[in-house]
Amino acid sequence: MKVACTHCQLEFDESVMIKEEEGSDVHYFCCKGCQGVFHLLRSEGLDTFYEKLGKNQLEPPKELQDDLHKFDLEGFRKKYIIERSDGLYEIFLIIEGIHCAACVWLNEKVLHQTPGVIEATINYTTNKAHVIWDPEQIKLSQIIEKIRAIGYNAYPYDPKMQEERANKARRDYYSRLLVAIFATMNIMWIAVAQYTGMFTGMRSDVKDVLNVAEWVLATPTLFYSGWVFFRGAWFGLKNRFVNMDLLVASGASLAYTYSIWAMVTGKGEVYFDSVTMIITFVLAGKYLEVLSKKRAADTMDALSNALPTEVTVIESDTKIMVPVEEVNPGDIIEVRAGEKVAIDGVVVSGEGSFDESSLTGESEPILKVKGDEIISGSVAIDGVVRYEATKDYGSSMLTTLVGLLEESLTKKPKIERLANEISGYFSLTILSIALLTFIGWLWMTGEFERALVVSISVIVIACPCALGLATPVATLIGINLAARRGVLFKEAAFIETMAKADVLVLDKTGTITEGKPHVVNAKMYSEYDLNLLYSLVKSSIHPVSQGIAHYLEEHYENLKELPLEGVKQVQARGIEAKFEEHKLLGGNAKMMQEFGVEVDEKSEYTLFIFAIDKEIVARFELRDLPKEGAKEAIAEIRKLGIDIVMLTGDNENAAKRIANEVGITDFKAGLFPEDKAKEIDFFHAEGRVVVMAGDGINDALALSKSDIAIAMGSGSDVALEVSDVVLLDDKITSLRDAFLISRRTFKFVKQNLALSVIYNSITIPLAIAGYVIPLVAALSMSLSSLMVVGNSMRIKSGFGK
Repeated sequence: MKVACTHCQLEFDESVMIKEEEGSDVHYFCCKGCQGVFHLLRSEGLDTFYEKLGKNQLEPPKELQDDLHKFDLEGFRKKYIIERSDGLYEIFLIIEGIHCAACVWLNEKVLHQTPGVIEATINYTTNKAHVIWDPEQIKLSQIIEKIRAIGYNAYPYDPKMQEERANKARRDYYSRLLVAIFATMNIMWIAVAQYTGMFTGMRSDVKDVLNVAEWVLATPTLFYSGWVFFRGAWFGLKNRFVNMDLLVASGASLAYTYSIWAMVTGKGEVYFDSVTMIITFVLAGKYLEVLSKKRAADTMDALSNALPTEVTVIESDTKIMVPVEEVNPGDIIEVRAGEKVAIDGVVVSGEGSFDESSLTGESEPILKVKGDEIISGSVAIDGVVRYEATKDYGSSMLTTLVGLLEESLTKKPKIERLANEISGYFSLTILSIALLTFIGWLWMTGEFERALVVSISVIVIACPCALGLATPVATLIGINLAARRGVLFKEAAFIETMAKADVLVLDKTGTITEGKPHVVNAKMYSEYDLNLLYSLVKSSIHPVSQGIAHYLEEHYENLKELPLEGVKQVQARGIEAKFEEHKLLGGNAKMMQEFGVEVDEKSEYTLFIFAIDKEIVARFELRDLPKEGAKEAIAEIRKLGIDIVMLTGDNENAAKRIANEVGITDFKAGLFPEDKAKEIDFFHAEGRVVVMAGDGINDALALSKSDIAIAMGSGSDVALEVSDVVLLDDKITSLRDAFLISRRTFKFVKQNLALSVIYNSITIPLAIAGYVIPLVAALSMSLSSLMVVGNSMRIKSGFGK
């Protein structure tokens, strides 16, 4: 005889169980671990856990290796533990073994009762625990030991572990969706034959074979592919919440049950095709949600990869590579061209240009000399600089930014779809009506079969297929249309939120503008070999040099690179080289003055001067230009009733010039990433729905705060991962299309919902009255679905091919 373990509820043969008798009570345990946990909970007064657990099963406690000491190591502390200003420690843990709400309750209770633990909260969905403790009263190893003592395990939260979980969920949904699609495609061919046979005549034996074939295909679709809906409906009912899962599960299962009865008895018609259609279409929407969770895990990896792991520290004129976590304020760090700054500090020797565009949005490289501040996240373009660290790694700007970003990502609210809001009430109402219909017809006619057929007709004709299709089909068409126009919506639900937006926040550099300097004015003072200038600027990767090279390639033909000698990059100034007996100089006015060349340096733009043997032969003015069509696109977006604001880290003059050129009246300049995020918070405080478009790391925090985050396709990896929408072609006209498509799509979503409501308000009363048999109900349901699909196809009109 099999008996259940008193702790984990798993059943085993009584002969292999550990038996305990306490008076009239008999306890069985499958292992010493379960027995130990049971007595521990009783001694702590937590045995009510088993009442909350009910019949849910747990995994028996595993024998864990004695590795508790690693949780108290210094390296572990620096990597995972956050030291708060009040002296308390905090950490995020993943609790392994949580299966239900009772598990969450037990772990929280045990931790709260542990001396030294200040706070412990566990998210049931992610199994992620946030623990705060006093290190003077208890060690982390003792907290982990306590969790293990009650049969669970804990390890520090790591994005890579979350990626494994997300990958597993994605594979599971993918396989379920493949089964559903395969079954639906095949069952529809059989259904065509069935419906044709209704009017042309079909032998009963042929009909029976087709019914069995449909049943074979519908069964795995319902119980394997559709399992996620049954599970969701069950958890919803346990928490007294009626959701879309209950609507799908009830409609599909009732149609399936009736179809089996009709197949076995030979009375009535089968509706297995309806079962597979419901499951397949709605499961596709679920799969999109799973993909969004996978992208969230990828985002955390992208953030981790953006942080340097080692820096070069100078100790007694010796260079040593030191992990960033071990750098202290006061250490001298050396940065060379091409390296990313990991820790904030102040320059003590050397000078060089630094690209801060990914942090501040400043479009031009900035010269850093002795006494200037260096911001973590900036990249050295030229020169060698040594600077004194003013902060440790955990307090530096880039680390702080990533931490804030990770926090805001975890707190980002889920978008509630309009269809789900309606379907919750709709499901409960239809189920109630169907039950009352069954009781009424059974009381009036006394015929069970008649009452069952009528009530099933109510369920089938009000089946959530049309309602379930109202949002997914329209948004699928909208997403497809947007993709063809260079706009990638990462999730269907984002279309709805973007359609409701009333504020558009734009970054300047790389979003409104090209993000690179263009020649706007060129002046030649004398004849010279253009190949000399072309060869000089091609020897540098500086954005200004690349801008000059691009200008020459556009305006002159047959250019070629000459073999220059002694090419030298002059930090933040320009380039010098030799060709045969000639001295070539190319750079800004400051460089010319240093080499004894007199020059007029007055210009509101970036200057590049070319001199041969100290004689100026050409002068170029460069600046960042607005993208093509930016002014027209912004004007069209404004016509939709959307307020447009430009937020940039660039200087006031550059920001004002661009704002005037593209027709933006509301802008703020000189903002750091945190400032941009605060501006988004101000809009939210006013009840506004905010869309933001950006392309750099400096935009990532503000993007994560916005309701819809839009990234340029050429933007930083972090901005792309955080975003909800990506403009693949980098065009600001695609941003305009994104608004137009989202609003038109959402308009048709509402139309589809209205059509399904009108359809149900007409057909349900007819079904209740007994005028609709299940066959007609299924055909009517299919007609309503076709009506929704046909209406959704109209989204494409007005946008061309």
